Parts: sequence; C-alpha cells; structure tokens
Amino acid sequence: MPLCLTLPPAPSGLRYCELAMNALWMLLACFMFATMGAFVKLVTGYFNVGQTVLIRGLMPILLIGLWILWRRASLRTPHWRSHLYRSGAGGTAMLMYFGAITLLPLACAVTLNNTSALFMAAMLSLRQRPSRSVLAGLGLGLVGVILVMKPDFSPGQWFGALLGLCSAGLACVAQLNLRDLGRAGEPEWRTVFILSLVMSLLAAPLALHLPARAHEAGPLQWLLLLGIGFTGGIGQLALTRAFSRGKAIVTASLGYSTVVFSSLYGMLIWDEHLDPLAWLGMLAIVAAGLLTTRPSAAAATPPGKPEGAIL
Repeated sequence: MPLCLTLPPAPSGLRYCELAMNALWMLLACFMFATMGAFVKLVTGYFNVGQTVLIRGLMPILLIGLWILWRRASLRTPHWRSHLYRSGAGGTAMLMYFGAITLLPLACAVTLNNTSALFMAAMLSLRQRPSRSVLAGLGLGLVGVILVMKPDFSPGQWFGALLGLCSAGLACVAQLNLRDLGRAGEPEWRTVFILSLVMSLLAAPLALHLPARAHEAGPLQWLLLLGIGFTGGIGQLALTRAFSRGKAIVTASLGYSTVVFSSLYGMLIWDEHLDPLAWLGMLAIVAAGLLTTRPSAAAATPPGKPEGAIL
C-alpha cells in the first residue's frame, strides 16, 4: 500500500508576523504624518502653503533619487496612467490639507482629512447596493462632520474645513490608484518618487506667488521646514508599503491613529483643548470610518478587483 504524505499547512505564526509588520508600517506612517502636520503648523507664520508642500516633495525626490542612482534603478513603468491619476489627486490633496492645517486646530484638520473613508464608501455604494453598516457609517460620519464644523466657526475656519473635506475626497481617488499600483507590482520607491515629483510641480507656482515671510525665519524654522519633507517622505514610504502589502481594511482602521497622535501634539504644543462636541464629532467620524470598512464589505469585492485603500 503506497504511503501518502500530507504536507502541513503554513505556520500561522508566519502570517501573524506579516500582519504585525504591516500594522507597524501603518503606525509608523501615521506617526510621521502627525509629526509632519505639527511641523507645518509651527512654520505657518514664515512659509506659505506652496513652499511647505514644495519641500514636502523635494526631500523625497532628493533622497530616493540618490538611491536610484546608486542602485541604477529605472523609473520606466507601463502603469503611467495610474501614476498620473494617483499623483495628480494626491498632490492637490496635499496642498488642500496643508491649507486646512494652517486654518484649523491640528486634530480637527486631520480628522476632516480622514473622512476619505466616507468618500470611499459613498463611491463604492454607487456601484453596488450598500450594506446597513455602510449606510449607518455614512450617516454617523455626516453627524460627526457637522459636530466638528460647528456653526460658531469663523469664516476662515469654514474655509479650512472645506479644504480638509476636499483633500479627503481627492485622497480617496489617490488611494484607489495606490492599491492598483501595489497589486500591479510597482515598487514603493517609484510610486513615492513620481508622487513627490508631481507634487513639487503643482506647488512651485504657489510657492513663488503666495505671500510669505521666509526672510524672517530663523534656524529652527528652516530645520522644521526640512523636517516636513523628511517626515512626509518616510511616512509616504511606510504608507505605500502598508497598503500595497497588507489588507486594506486592517490598514485603514489603523490609519485613524493619526488623529490620536495629532490630538496629543495639539494639546502639548498649542494647548488646544477642544470642546466636548468637537471631540464627540471626531469620535463619530472615526467610528463611521471603521463601520464603512468592515470585513463584510471586503468580502463582497469580486475576485481580481482591488480593495478600496482608505486612509
């Protein structure tokens, strides 16, 4: 009688380590993005939005460009259209997001930017009938936005809130293309390099024409400006790896830790103490995002279709 051997399944510990590493990549990205936002707010009085976004793009171009020359890597890609959509939407979203940070408390700006999960759920609902959890999440998210954008906002803050919401909508478009690029096998360094290049081209005209007081900036302000580029570049690399290698639902859920880090920065640096309604609205937006990215929504995704990468 022939002997039949059954191969054991892959060890679950290996899968657990992979999930843990993806979670750590996302947490690193969130911490770096929160730190970048704090740096942006600290230099607001000296540099305009175009200048901060320009440095945000130039630093990764310099660092990744040196690595490309050293490794003799190629920027050629057959997926230039997805790169163009992702970089155009992502670069414009970054300009609007930095504008929102200059006009709003840091935690509020970050929370409104994180409504990209709600935009994602709304877009997917147009393709198929939404589940009850998605509808509940959209309704809860709308309530949260209303609580954060209270009627007692000043005109400048209303404009900042509008910028934050628009940046979230464009970030949703960028993240959908990011997932496609990851599944197509595009390396993280190429995606971040092209995004940084397009972002710099979009920011350059604003950097030259918007008013600024760069000549009054001291060494600390210039160091913080460079820190925007460094933390943003590291965060973008970590984010790209987390979304391209991990499950979008788990990654998206961890993305809300940016709100926690930003709230801590706001309290420690600017003594920002939001009223209870604002905190309730922020919690409602986070809960709504988690509702709209439940695993049941992912299960309905047809094979071969990219999951919605939400941040």
